[in-house]
Amino acid sequence: MLRMYACGAFPMAENKNSEIEWYLPEIRTIIPLDNFNIPRSLKKFIKEHSFEIRKDFDLLSVVRGCADRKQTWITEELIEAYLRLYKRNHIHSVEVWQDGKLVGGLYGISFKGAFFGESMFSRVPQASKAALAFLLEHLKQNGFVLLDVQYITPHLKMFGAIEISFEQYQALLEESYMHNCEF
Repeated sequence: MLRMYACGAFPMAENKNSEIEWYLPEIRTIIPLDNFNIPRSLKKFIKEHSFEIRKDFDLLSVVRGCADRKQTWITEELIEAYLRLYKRNHIHSVEVWQDGKLVGGLYGISFKGAFFGESMFSRVPQASKAALAFLLEHLKQNGFVLLDVQYITPHLKMFGAIEISFEQYQALLEESYMHNCEF
């Protein structure tokens, strides 16, 4: 599984009962870690609210939170595979807590200087955006080169997400593997 991520592929299932398939799109979406944007309104919101950000405190609850939708690509088989990656310290979560409850977060796979964002969820307004803002700063501070977010969405675009060719993506992957980053 880690080898597939390292090649730039990512897993998805059509729904929670489907087989897992690996995708390697020609157009990739990244958020450049040297040129991202955290919206001013989000910064203000985070300051005014009592969010507590934690890393790797309750990964399984974050993955389950991401899977808790009518239509999900996160299967039980994939969750089991994620738990195996957790034992090898290659999957991480950023969690947003409020009043002692998990209210949002995200998770992804790390390998050397690359972080492959998988999914995010929010139970209160702005919680997943707060997690992403923390992740961007955290990855930059720890020397990561690549944040792969798979597909562009309006939500990710506001943070500076851009689409690049697979050739550009491969060059970033190669550069990221020259760095031994710790999440």
